[in-house]
Amino acid sequence: MMAGGRRTDRHFVSTRIWHWVNLIAIIVLFMSGLNISNAHPYLYWGDWGFAPEQAWLEVPRFPGWMTLPGYYSLAKARDWHLLMAFPFAFGLLFMWGAMLWNRHFRRDLATSKREWRWSAIRRDILQHLRFDFTHAGDGKYNFLQKLAYGGVLGILLPGMVLTGLAISPGMEPTLWWLVDILGGRQSARSIHFLFAWALVGFFIVHVALVLLTGPIGHLRSMIVGGDHQPTNPPFAKTDTGESA
Repeated sequence: MMAGGRRTDRHFVSTRIWHWVNLIAIIVLFMSGLNISNAHPYLYWGDWGFAPEQAWLEVPRFPGWMTLPGYYSLAKARDWHLLMAFPFAFGLLFMWGAMLWNRHFRRDLATSKREWRWSAIRRDILQHLRFDFTHAGDGKYNFLQKLAYGGVLGILLPGMVLTGLAISPGMEPTLWWLVDILGGRQSARSIHFLFAWALVGFFIVHVALVLLTGPIGHLRSMIVGGDHQPTNPPFAKTDTGESA
């Protein structure tokens, strides 16, 4: 988990299983995707693009230690990508079904009108800037956590699946309507790339907050389901005069 509130609800078994399967899938997909990117390191908007002068971004060539396999091979990289695309996509579908069935989404991720008030948002931001993670919100997570998890589960991960389908040569003839909605095959490829790096950004923040608020407890709760009370780092500046 990221930095949490005062409640120490156990993670559902479905959440714990999906968390680790999804982590493995994303790592393999990302590393093999970097290898695929090396085949043509230019991004475009619209239906087509090939010449470097038409690109809106020239992507740097990624070294072997960042790619899968560790040497340039478009064919093998695509094999790895396809291998993990199925557990990634069906795992996300499973997670959404589980969250709706066990009410994890409604209880812990859905936001209330009160949380959208600027005073509440401002207080939450200030507490995070002070590394004060003891404040509580509605449900298990505070407002910023709900936005982060909601953005990942509702936008980035589904977006990766949809854009991945749109740029797949085998699926494009059937899903032409999806390609059109995304603005063309090259636009879908650009969005796919941007969403992938947005997930990397989330992962970095996620891991940093886990390390700051008790990594052993977080790992234990995500593996065996035990409760964990997030702790503030020693340099946190808490304000006991405020209440969430």
